[in-house]
Parts: sequence; C-alpha cells; structure tokens
Amino acid sequence: MRGITDTVKHLLIINVIMFVGTMAIGNDQLFYRLFALYFPKNDLFQLWQIITHMFMHGNFQHILFNMFALWMFGTAVEQIFGKRKFIFFYISAGLGAALLQLGYYYFKFYSGMDILTEAGFVQSQVMDVLSSGFNRYDTRWNSLMSQDQLANFVGVFNSSMVGASGAIMGILVAYGMLFPNSKLMLIFLPIPIKAKYFIPAIIAIDLFSAVSGVSIFSPNNTAYIAHIGGALTGFIIMYFWKKDQFDKYRWN
Repeated sequence: MRGITDTVKHLLIINVIMFVGTMAIGNDQLFYRLFALYFPKNDLFQLWQIITHMFMHGNFQHILFNMFALWMFGTAVEQIFGKRKFIFFYISAGLGAALLQLGYYYFKFYSGMDILTEAGFVQSQVMDVLSSGFNRYDTRWNSLMSQDQLANFVGVFNSSMVGASGAIMGILVAYGMLFPNSKLMLIFLPIPIKAKYFIPAIIAIDLFSAVSGVSIFSPNNTAYIAHIGGALTGFIIMYFWKKDQFDKYRWN
C-alpha cells in the first residue's frame, strides 16, 4: 500500500478482517456479541470489548468513512509520532471515547434506577427483568417514568457500541494541532477550510448533536459522546506532547 505508513496499514487490515468476519460468519451475530462493547451491567459485557469494539463496524458505510479518515489523517500523524507513539495515541483516544460514553450511559441508567428504587422496586429484581430478554421491562414502570426516561433506561442496558470513530477523532485533533493551516473540505461542501477551523467545527457539530439529539451528518444511533471523548483525550495528550519534543522523545 503505497503512501500509507505501517501502523495505519495494519490497522486498516485488522478492521477489514473483523468486518469481513462479522459479515461472513453471521451465526446470530457471533462476532458482534463477542467483540462489540456492551453496557457493563449487561451479561454480554466482557472486559476485552473495551479494546475490540474499536475494530468492529456496523455496516459498509461505517467502515468506509472511518478507514478513509484513518488513511487520510493517520498517515501524516504517524510520520510525526513514529509507530509506537502513534499506537499509544490511537488506543488511548479510543479508550477515552469508550470511557466517556460509558460514563454517560451510567448516568442515564442510574437516573432511571433511582426512580424505580424510590418507588419501592428492588434493584436486583429490576436487573432480573432487564436481563430476561432484549428490551424487556416491567409495564408498571410506564407509570413512573416518561417515555423518554424509560427508553433511555432500557436502551442503555441493551446498548452496544462499535467503531473506530473515537480513536479517529483523537487523530483528527492531533492532525489539526500538527498541521493547523492544512486545508480540508467536506465532500458535500467543496470549500477549502484550514484544519484549525475545520476540525473544531466537526467537534462542535458532534457536541450539538449530543446535547440536542439532532443528527446532522451522522446516523441517529451515532455515539456522539464517544466522539467527544476521543477528541478530548487526543487534545489532552497533545497538550502534554509539545510539537518540538516529538523527535526528542520519538518511540521508534
């Protein structure tokens, strides 16, 4: 693969293999159940999913856009960082994305659980109901929660997350800080915009979607909080990695 750095190339290959495996094996979504990141209170959750979900994708469009962004921005960033530092940065951004999303999920989940326990329901019994089947709940909860609260409570328990988007948002931040005057443009908005404006705008759109629930460029089930988590983690790491120190502390 000419023009692609080694780590980016290997990440592309791993993601494609996982996607093809998910599509080919099928078997009641075996790969998805094993490697997607489930809510930790769900019996399907496994510790390794915190890493493996970064290499899973839901559909062809999902993997296409993520891998295009990885190739487009990751190669330039890896050339500055070096292989080991790039891997550390990529995984760290992905972990930061997952942790912030899970923290958000825990807040929504226990907001609902508090309502039920205050009404006299026993937490262990509530968990038994939720664990009895996909999207199962006690109809008595309808009188205690609004439709949105109930949907959030049950939905979070049954949620799963896949994709490299969080890690790639970190890479985008790194690219914007390393090459602030590089000009970028969206396919549907062919106007060159400097990276130092373009990338914060993308993050701002994700923040707006996370707060408002209105999707602009992404599907409705996008984990916007994970995007913000990846971007924030990338910014924090970049803050401490001074640009003039990259060569001095390069991890070859």
